[in-house]
Amino acid sequence: MDSTSPTLLYKLRQADQPRAWERFVQLYTPLFLAWARKLGLQAQDAADLVQELLAKLLRELPKFQYDPAKKNFRGWLRTVCFNLCRDWQRARAARGGVGSDAGLSSVMGADDGLHDFWQQEHDAFLVRQALRVFTELEGEFEPHTLTACREVVLRERAPEDVAQELGVAVNVVYIAKLRVLRRLRQELAEFLE
Repeated sequence: MDSTSPTLLYKLRQADQPRAWERFVQLYTPLFLAWARKLGLQAQDAADLVQELLAKLLRELPKFQYDPAKKNFRGWLRTVCFNLCRDWQRARAARGGVGSDAGLSSVMGADDGLHDFWQQEHDAFLVRQALRVFTELEGEFEPHTLTACREVVLRERAPEDVAQELGVAVNVVYIAKLRVLRRLRQELAEFLE
């Protein structure tokens, strides 16, 4: 789960795909808000920054050229986001903005820190999304199927131990894990390149 799907990117670049934009906003707004809040911004400032970012992406994304070999969308998105953050911080300082920009300054002070910060936040976001989807799958699978997957994947237990505890064959545990993870990948496909 590393990025955004080429299909969603293609649709975002088309003028007649409002649902793709709705999906992008739905998927990425929580992530953008988390980044803005991690930068030390108050809730309202974070919301304002995210709105500016989404407006900028709406203008810039049709120009973006996706290279499947490089899988470069996240790098491009990071650059757009942090350039906007820098511009926003400068404009705020020029207006004599009130509040703490210490988080913004410290994270944006070194480019190597930006990459690490971005990566950690994105990874944490993907984990939250996967856990949310996992919870939503409860009605789709038998309880023992989800339990088997949860125990092996999340709790890193041996499949043999889980099988014995559930009173099923070890192969059943492996199949449960495979089925649930396949379904998670389908649900999180917008993040995959």
